[in-house]
Amino acid sequence: MFARSACTAISLCAILFALPACDHMKQQDKSAAKPIRISIFAQQDSDQNLKTNDFSLSLEQKFNVSFDWRTIRYEGAKEKRQISLASGNYPDAYILTSYIDQFTQADVLRYGKQGIFYPLNDLIDQYAPNIKAAFDREPGLRALNTAPDGNIYGLAAFSDCFHCSYPYKLWLNEKWLKKLHLDMPKTTEDLREVLRAFKNGDPNGNGLADEVPLSGSTEDFGVRVLPYLMNGFVYDDDRTYVEVANGKVSLAADKPEWREGLKYVKSLYDEGLIDVGAFTQNADAYKQLGENAGAQILGSGTAMHPAIFVDTGLGNERGSDYVAVPPLQGPHASYAVYYQSGSTPGAKFAITDKASPQARIALIRIADYLYTPEGQAGAEIGKEGLDWRRPLDGEQALDPNIPAKFASIVVKESEAHHNTRWSGMGHFYMPKSYRNSWVQDMDIYSPAGYERRLYQATELYAGHEPKEFFPIWSVWIDSSNADEESLLQSNIKHEIDESAMAFITGQLDLDKDWSAYVKGLNALGSNRYVTILQQAYNKWLAQENTK
Repeated sequence: MFARSACTAISLCAILFALPACDHMKQQDKSAAKPIRISIFAQQDSDQNLKTNDFSLSLEQKFNVSFDWRTIRYEGAKEKRQISLASGNYPDAYILTSYIDQFTQADVLRYGKQGIFYPLNDLIDQYAPNIKAAFDREPGLRALNTAPDGNIYGLAAFSDCFHCSYPYKLWLNEKWLKKLHLDMPKTTEDLREVLRAFKNGDPNGNGLADEVPLSGSTEDFGVRVLPYLMNGFVYDDDRTYVEVANGKVSLAADKPEWREGLKYVKSLYDEGLIDVGAFTQNADAYKQLGENAGAQILGSGTAMHPAIFVDTGLGNERGSDYVAVPPLQGPHASYAVYYQSGSTPGAKFAITDKASPQARIALIRIADYLYTPEGQAGAEIGKEGLDWRRPLDGEQALDPNIPAKFASIVVKESEAHHNTRWSGMGHFYMPKSYRNSWVQDMDIYSPAGYERRLYQATELYAGHEPKEFFPIWSVWIDSSNADEESLLQSNIKHEIDESAMAFITGQLDLDKDWSAYVKGLNALGSNRYVTILQQAYNKWLAQENTK
């Protein structure tokens, strides 16, 4: 009644003054209902199209927005992201796939200080109750996202994933072990003997010397061979390349133990026990090796989980053959690499100063929705009824002490739906209560029991991390040093990685070229790099001691 009376009164005025007032009000109503246009920079896989993606479309409808996707492929993601910002023609927001590429802590501080990243604190307080609640439940999550100046310039992916926290695992072909009457290796030298038997014992039974004893890949998800093997000699976190002892930070990759580890890995390589492709191939080539047409040829592979290199879905023929090898006892250690909660410091989600006030509110509400179990399930897994369903009576969650809330609909890899979800791009908030509420078959080798299999395998690694190590997920480098540290780490990491491969493959000699390698690290600023990390570690340790 009020709306009609108001319009009638205004119409009378309009007649008197010849102004189309009601038409104007209708235009305002239309404008209010018009979707908010939001430009987003994102990475998409070859089997995705974010413009037609089911989850993207559902968000557009739910939050009355219209996405202008600025998408790139996974290849060269970091460089393309940097170019997008350097051009000045950057979008309203970035939503990235953290395991492909995301903003580092140094990036977050730099772009926050420059005003390019819009601080999220007030937006979270006003429009994001689920994010606020998550920060209250997980103080470490708040610390992960809060810069030293107190601002939240972006959100990192948070996954309280037990098996992700120990990414560098080795998976061995148990069928071959049994056929050759071998025991599970316990030491680095035991592994050598197993790999020799795989190479020379014709475990696939085809009469050909086509077996590949050990392989890996060059990407993430624990697929690199060196960290798993090196941790029998010295701690190799494959990120900072530092270790901590009695509160003192030092570079690991210039120590005699590192050199000894390289000698061991080189000896395996020289004997043909490590695949040449382990140091050059991408994930697709690695998977082709595991799923080699005809004979099974892969004896073992490094990976966070075996589905990276072999099919573990419905109808798989080899997925159950591979079992986890515990951390190997080497001459000096038997470490496992540990990253708390599988979280990477930095930001996968950021709103820029290009976004309008309306777009900022819509974006933080979308992020807040992804902090709910249903929002996370839709983003990560896909559509209810197609990719996941509600549990049936009697089905058990991964954690038997909590009610089951979700169940995956398992299909063959060839029949999987990929454009219904954001997959890794949708990884925002996966606490233990969410991850452990998914139904998992008690048969760990069934596709529906895969997460239970990974959980049990990871129990072999838990507790093998050093007593002291650099906690990259909660240490922020001071803003005055952040850019310098980022550049130093990038250069030093590149030198360590390139030199390690050169030493292993024989392009460099561990006797003749070692001193030059160490001097090269010094010339790149390794001492300054360690000093900056020490300062940050001291500050973090002091804060921890006051809790």
